[in-house]
Amino acid sequence: MHDTDAELPPFGGAEAASPFDAARAAVLPVPFEASVSYGGGTVRGPEAILRASTQVELWDDLLAFEPYRRGIWTDGMLPVAGLTGEAAVAAVARRFGTLLDADKFVVMLGGEHAITPGGVAAAAERHPGLTVIQLDAHADLRQEYQGDRHSHACAMARALEHAPVRALGIRNYSVDEATWIRRGIPGYRIVHGWEMDEASSLGLLEGLNGTPVYLTVDVDYFDPGVVPATGTPEPGGGAWWPTLRFLDALFRRTRVVAVDVVELAPVPGLHHADFTVARLVHHLIGLKLRA
Repeated sequence: MHDTDAELPPFGGAEAASPFDAARAAVLPVPFEASVSYGGGTVRGPEAILRASTQVELWDDLLAFEPYRRGIWTDGMLPVAGLTGEAAVAAVARRFGTLLDADKFVVMLGGEHAITPGGVAAAAERHPGLTVIQLDAHADLRQEYQGDRHSHACAMARALEHAPVRALGIRNYSVDEATWIRRGIPGYRIVHGWEMDEASSLGLLEGLNGTPVYLTVDVDYFDPGVVPATGTPEPGGGAWWPTLRFLDALFRRTRVVAVDVVELAPVPGLHHADFTVARLVHHLIGLKLRA
């Protein structure tokens, strides 16, 4: 049983809520879970992020301003319960497109990674030359998984049908994905988790100055010590401060038009993971809305 939208706080709490017309950023919660392959619970991710966001200080100490003063509006939960992956992706694309057409910076909260291609499709349609930047532990490049082309394990294979993808932090994938990566995937670049340092991470942004970007963050990108509450945590992931430095460079060099943060699977009593992801989302909004 989930709380109704009326009982859920807007992102940042009531003080941070903006009317739709005055908002520059739109938060889109999508509680979709259908194809998780290990630990479940991503359906509760958007709710946990919204609730934790009410405890995040509205002042961003790194950016030295309060992002909510530029306008943050929170949508109701997208009704995706019971949908197939394909239908959920289509529902995301429709709502995402409506918000982009209203000139909003869209921040989608998942939910499992299967929803990302819907956001990418909507953004690519409206922003020619779009590139996807993926922060993740897993390549998610399977053409199908357990008979489903719209599984979370296929998210970036489907995204590649709309835009090139550059992936950071990848450190686990199948033999079929490894073969495809070795052969060379048109439009695809990768920096593995074991390769990550400042130079290699920033190298992923080469040639993207001023271009439109869709950022997707699967929270299992982070080391489990940073975000342990996710379906398939992987050792050796990203650390907090180097990641924020990379994101700062990304937002300075490119034109990020939309973001999603997915795969938080809240664990009762482990609320620091919820808070960490909420703080990440708040900072991403700040990076976009800073002067």
